[in-house]
Amino acid sequence: MGSSNSISDFLSKLSAGNRPDIYLSVTPGIGLEMIEVDAASHTVKSYTYRPLAYNESLREIADLEEFKKDLAEMFEELKISPKCNVTLSLPTVLFGSIEMSLMLGDDAITGAITSEVEQSYVFKRHDPIVQWMDSNTSSGENRKLFYSAVQQLVIDNISAALTEMGAALVDVEMSLASTLRALDYTGLAAEQMKDGITWNLLTVNSNGYNLVSMSGKNIVDYYEEPIAVKSYEGDEIYNVINSSAQITLMSYPANYLLIISDTDSVSAEMLAKNLSVEYTIEYIENNKFKRKEFLPTSLDVLPDNILKISLQAIGAAITKTSDYPIAFNFLATGESAVVEEVIKIPIGEKEYQITPTAATLLAGVIAVVILIPVIIAFLLLPRIQAEKQMELDELNANIQQVEKQIADLKEQQQIAGKFNIKSEINKVLQNNRIKLMSYSAIGESVPPELWLTYFLAQGSGEISIKGGANTVEDVYLFFKNVKDYLVSSDIQLQKLEMQSDNVDEFMANLPVTYDFEIGNAKAPVAAPADDKAKGKGDKGDKKGGKKGKTTGQAANLAPDNKLLSDKPIN
Repeated sequence: MGSSNSISDFLSKLSAGNRPDIYLSVTPGIGLEMIEVDAASHTVKSYTYRPLAYNESLREIADLEEFKKDLAEMFEELKISPKCNVTLSLPTVLFGSIEMSLMLGDDAITGAITSEVEQSYVFKRHDPIVQWMDSNTSSGENRKLFYSAVQQLVIDNISAALTEMGAALVDVEMSLASTLRALDYTGLAAEQMKDGITWNLLTVNSNGYNLVSMSGKNIVDYYEEPIAVKSYEGDEIYNVINSSAQITLMSYPANYLLIISDTDSVSAEMLAKNLSVEYTIEYIENNKFKRKEFLPTSLDVLPDNILKISLQAIGAAITKTSDYPIAFNFLATGESAVVEEVIKIPIGEKEYQITPTAATLLAGVIAVVILIPVIIAFLLLPRIQAEKQMELDELNANIQQVEKQIADLKEQQQIAGKFNIKSEINKVLQNNRIKLMSYSAIGESVPPELWLTYFLAQGSGEISIKGGANTVEDVYLFFKNVKDYLVSSDIQLQKLEMQSDNVDEFMANLPVTYDFEIGNAKAPVAAPADDKAKGKGDKGDKKGGKKGKTTGQAANLAPDNKLLSDKPIN
């Protein structure tokens, strides 16, 4: 009996007390979310939120004092003690991939990635905290890594604010990892996350969209397209995203496409209807268009708050219970995680709480008592020293061999030419992208009473368009539409004149047609051979005032294409 009481007293002194785990998510469009998920019942146990301004440009909370005020109100509303451990999910500041030599150690990789991250404008002002993980697609002598980064000062400020309230920041996750974890936990991507299934996750936010190429639960590749979503009005944004994403998706063949919208400016459903791909498209509204909750909720959650619960908040709440393979804890090696998780140990009818540090200390004491004979035997065995010496010699030999291999590799790289396959592939893809966008611009912009006789788009960005129209207004409308569609081009209206030189026809209000040229080529592109033969005097049918069908390059490019005919599109 006395022995039992001694153990109880000892464990009670080692115990660090029971501090609850609280999960927060800073979610643009919603604000600051506080959530608890019951893993046993798979339901949201408690939830509340407060609107919180987030600076999308600087990628940080706009007002830290507002954050502290909102957090205090939320603790009071849910009747939770601020003396707790906090796991926080922040919007993804930066995410990317990089290839590194297999020869590099972890410290060298972290240093190289940090140098890469510091090139971003976000980290020109603040030092980054970097986390990275291996992909499953590494091959040859290189390993492919995915990395993410947040501002050190932002984490320090949030940690200090929580410390003032008695809380401790123990984990900081990024929203991309939280979203993938929530998709797995809720079953919303159950079909996509099966082994061997390739799929794409397209997420739209106020800064543009990002495309994550996936294989089951693993990331294969990542692409980000910046777009000022809020600068567009009405349905115009769908055309902009569709034009860009349509070309991007051509580089990522898959079985499924899952679209998530994190912004109230874009409906995932409407975007899914506009996109045209040859595989299954599904969508999830993570915004004001949401019609159904992601998880069942307890009666303690206010009805008006149920549809506010975001995927990011759910992903943060299951950080400790989920086995999803992708996680980026920016405090994994930091000093902010000062409050340790409590471990519960049942002894008899009682349950004792003990921190990992105290448990380690107790285990060390027990181990010393048990292992004293083993330690004595270890000290009495001199041959172990000889074995260790042999291992050291073998290790030194291996090191010399590796150094020789590194030297050989460097020599081979110097001998090899400067031809860069990846660079050449990217150049070809960029050229094709420019041409596809030019064709899309033409197809979307031709007025009914205007026709094209010549079109040339080069990978270097040079564009030349020739055609005719019944009115000057149609020519200017076509020019404006093309220029609006190809925002980054410098095309100009290079020529606009009547096809007929007879002024009497114009003065008598007879039907008159106009020739025009649009382009950005520095030197004029040679007209097709047949056009040169005809000369300017070819007026065509007087009723329509149009030229005959153009031969040469335009006809060769698309002989059956209505865009390159001598008839207006009806």
